[in-house]
Amino acid sequence: MELITTTEGLAGFCAQAHDAPYVTIDTEFLRERTYYSKLCLLQMALPGPDGPEAGPAVLVDPLAEELSLAPFYTLLRDQSTVKVLHAARQDLEIFFFEGQTLPIPLFDTQIAAMVCGFGDQIGYETLVRKLARGNVDKSSRFTDWSRRPLSEAQLRYALADVTHLRVIYEKLSEKLEASGRAGWVAEELGVLNDPETYITRPEDAWERIRTRNDSGRFLAILRELAAFRESHAQSRDVPRSRVFKDDALLELAAVKPRSPDDLGRTRLLLREARKGEIAQGILDAVARGLDCPPEQFPQLPSARENMNVNPALADLLRVLLKAKSDSTGVAARLIASASDLDALAAGFRDVPALSGWRAEVFGQDALRLCRGEVGLAVNGSQVKVIALASSGAPD
Repeated sequence: MELITTTEGLAGFCAQAHDAPYVTIDTEFLRERTYYSKLCLLQMALPGPDGPEAGPAVLVDPLAEELSLAPFYTLLRDQSTVKVLHAARQDLEIFFFEGQTLPIPLFDTQIAAMVCGFGDQIGYETLVRKLARGNVDKSSRFTDWSRRPLSEAQLRYALADVTHLRVIYEKLSEKLEASGRAGWVAEELGVLNDPETYITRPEDAWERIRTRNDSGRFLAILRELAAFRESHAQSRDVPRSRVFKDDALLELAAVKPRSPDDLGRTRLLLREARKGEIAQGILDAVARGLDCPPEQFPQLPSARENMNVNPALADLLRVLLKAKSDSTGVAARLIASASDLDALAAGFRDVPALSGWRAEVFGQDALRLCRGEVGLAVNGSQVKVIALASSGAPD
């Protein structure tokens, strides 16, 4: 196996990849001690002239002193070569922040497998077994990829993440072509290729905090504390939890500390956060929240939290979704979420399940069911959609 440690070596492989129809890609990284993922290893493989498994495969050491990833990022922008990854979200986040680029065109084998009937969020090892007729040794999965030298076991494990992927990609592509669903996958990949997917703005960080407290003043302080924590974590490249954890953030928003002595009485705040720049940042954030005028208070996205869901209709929609998932072989979770179904049963129509390929597979019949235009009938183990003689209330 080849371990590339120089820019020249990487450029040589990428030159081959520019002439290939596709390249399979995977990464090994660490994120336990940083805000941004630290890229520790890059793996790539190309198909060969005599079959997908006959092509070259390499490992690239991004921590090597004499290596720049510039040739790799140039390859990501080459629209003539498809970039194939499995469960690409975290890999793409690394490429976006380190190389300021996203791979075009992209193919995610996990998404494709869900469309092709392999279930919900299927793992790489399962696809290797079912499509490539191989096995993956996962014993090195949770090792420290930043330590050098890497062991032979680590290198073999890492390389297997791209060598089997060639066969998986070709077989999934054939299935999508035969079923006419390639456009469905392309639609899903739009989110992964959107830079907004990877940008975290401090002013919006509060929206990820789970709370039932809808007090405007509490939420104003929560927003300021979450923004400070996010900015501090980003600028120092440390995990959010190293600044302070969510439970401490909620406590701080509730008790509203105004002095270092107040901070010292908090139960959940780490000792390191009760002094220095973090402590001052907390106090300043609380002060900004307390000074926030009521007309600028944030609000919980509560429009649907208290929605009036028709429970019988919600149950029927779940049955319809299960029937559509079974008949198409597409994972139910990919077609519609539980919150989508509840929203539909409460009269909302701005849900993902009603647009794109989902509307064709499920959404159109779901709307007809909501309007009382169709019903569900059981025929053996199958559920069928049947037209009703009279329709119900208009949508």
